Amino acid sequence: MSNPLPADSATAAEQRQLTAGRPWPLGAQRDAKGVNFAVFSAHAQAIELCLFDSSGGTQIERMPLPARSGDIWHGYLEGAEPGLVYGLRASGPWRPENGHWFNPAKLLLDPYARDIVGRFEWRAEHFAGQADHPERLDQHDNAAFALKARVLDPDLFDWEGDQPPGIAPADTVIYELQVKAFSIRNPAIPAELRGSYAAVAHPASIAHFKRLGITTLELLPVHYHLDEQRLDSLRLTNHWGYNSLGFFCLDPKFSAGIDGLTPRDEFRTMVKALHRAGIEVILDVVYNHTAESDAAGPSLSFRGIDNASYYRHHSDSNHRCHLENFSGCGNTLDVRQPGVLQLVMDSLRYWAGDMHVDGFRFDLAPVLGRSGSGFDNHAEFFAALSQDPLLSHVKLIAEPWDTGPGGYQVGNFPRGWLEWNDHFRDTMRGFWLHMGLQGGPTRAEFALRLCGSSDLFENRSRRPAESINYVVSHDGFSLQDLVSYRDRHNHANGENNQDGHRQNLSFNCGVEGASNEFEVKALRSRLQRVLLATALLAQGTPMLAAGDELGHGQNGNNNPYCQDNEITWIDWDTSDQDLIEFTARVLALRKRLLPLANAWYSGIRDRTGAAGLAWLRADGQPLEGDAWRNPDSRLLGCLIRQPGRADHPLVLLVNGDCEDRGFELPAGRWRVEFDSVDRIGGAHDQATEGQLSLPAHSLLLLVPDTRHH
Repeated sequence: MSNPLPADSATAAEQRQLTAGRPWPLGAQRDAKGVNFAVFSAHAQAIELCLFDSSGGTQIERMPLPARSGDIWHGYLEGAEPGLVYGLRASGPWRPENGHWFNPAKLLLDPYARDIVGRFEWRAEHFAGQADHPERLDQHDNAAFALKARVLDPDLFDWEGDQPPGIAPADTVIYELQVKAFSIRNPAIPAELRGSYAAVAHPASIAHFKRLGITTLELLPVHYHLDEQRLDSLRLTNHWGYNSLGFFCLDPKFSAGIDGLTPRDEFRTMVKALHRAGIEVILDVVYNHTAESDAAGPSLSFRGIDNASYYRHHSDSNHRCHLENFSGCGNTLDVRQPGVLQLVMDSLRYWAGDMHVDGFRFDLAPVLGRSGSGFDNHAEFFAALSQDPLLSHVKLIAEPWDTGPGGYQVGNFPRGWLEWNDHFRDTMRGFWLHMGLQGGPTRAEFALRLCGSSDLFENRSRRPAESINYVVSHDGFSLQDLVSYRDRHNHANGENNQDGHRQNLSFNCGVEGASNEFEVKALRSRLQRVLLATALLAQGTPMLAAGDELGHGQNGNNNPYCQDNEITWIDWDTSDQDLIEFTARVLALRKRLLPLANAWYSGIRDRTGAAGLAWLRADGQPLEGDAWRNPDSRLLGCLIRQPGRADHPLVLLVNGDCEDRGFELPAGRWRVEFDSVDRIGGAHDQATEGQLSLPAHSLLLLVPDTRHH
């Protein structure tokens, strides 16, 4: 990397002068003659550019940005080259009671930084206010310890004609993974690559995705993030990464750093390889809060540049300003502000355009649609996305709840958005795992969730595929733990086992934790298979959490966000090969038959008037009236006359009871194409007609037997 200045000295830097430059694009933009700097701040009275040596350890020069256009401060440094390390200082009012926390003693990270220099340490110098009196200005300079930005080399990455796979909604199968945990213990991947972006794109990883039938990877946050101060004091880390600081910068911890690749180019090489394999890449992104935490947190970037603009506030009865906390993390980004909305949109365009990702899953997404009076699915953020020529065509996924009032918005996002459907999760857990318990989901609730949750999506002109169906995600028990633990076991998290979900709708099969009892292990395996089959065959978009297809357990920890260790790392050496094969078979069946189409069914007829679905009791008669709500039976069948892809009817049979039951089949000869009780979901060779014995805790899919006899 070339030296950004003629020499690392103040004398050389003083030969330079900032000219006005231009107010766009924001951040540091290099051209043939130098670098333009542009920074948003509506309330600052001055913004200074601070230049450092190539290590970021010594400040060389400090000079004000000479021009302001609206709320953009800007300047141009002729002769500056890639590799230039810089930070910002902002001057303005120090009035925390009014939301202004300007302190020029604090070096600040450019919100548009593409590359971040330094290793963050929690130190008193990072706080704008004094430790014992947070509303008093702290004048200790933090430049020696602050994170800085580096101007990147020109973008010469060769995409080799890369094109997005463009997976249709009806064909999408999502696989949620954390980059490090997915591969760090996989012996099929070279040791120097494990835990990295390169490992995700390694042929062994791609072979696993293709074997399963995965179309779309959803990566837990890869934006540059910080570990919270509390975790740092406990020697823990924010393993999941939901604590972003750099919205344009990759977390370098996930880079293998081989072949001279920067983290950015390693990531893009990963995307290119996955695209060649027909696999999409979606990023889990956190635009609801930042790592600066609450009012007692550090001043690292946004807070020092313009706290009153970047964060949402409310006033108390004494007209004092306080941070809103709809994220549960101490602050809430205010995307109602044009400059903040632009930051989010520019970040999304960077990842979709420069990095070729195929979509985004938005953490605590209602925050992005909050107006002054609550959630609004016509809010500025949604309008900006819908008209954007690039972003309007990528996959958009909502985690449709936040921690604020009115924050639960499942089904209320704009048309075209996909949403995590926790109604599906909880109904299927309750139906399959709460055997014999009163008050569990009825057959009516089961059928409603199985068929796309029409109560949430159909009346809002949404498509069934917009419901993301899952029984397990990164947040909560793994699938193995869901059938092995009744209670959470989160003591390792340092919160006295008070964190994580209390109500998990789990079932330990009679033994808490690991067991060598044959009956316990057999029941756990059967329940894992039927839960997987239900989620993967249901109408909607299925999502699988990495490791659930091979029996990954987390020792009963249902909130391992801070466990970067064997608790979360997938152990490939002990993987359940039968369960992997079972999962692959279910997804192959879905791809071939798509039992439930990406179109709404109504009663026994679809929207065109053609025969659609017929729901059946055990005696083969129509399931109707009060029988739907009978809490004493979890036995039902569905004659699918209009499947999504099959050119013949299908029969889906469900027995959520604890005993085998007889079921009267529709007229004709039928053959079991899929049986969740079988260890790999195998088919039955012989045809059957009349009554079929349906095993306990099972889901079967039957096809007409057309063989000659």
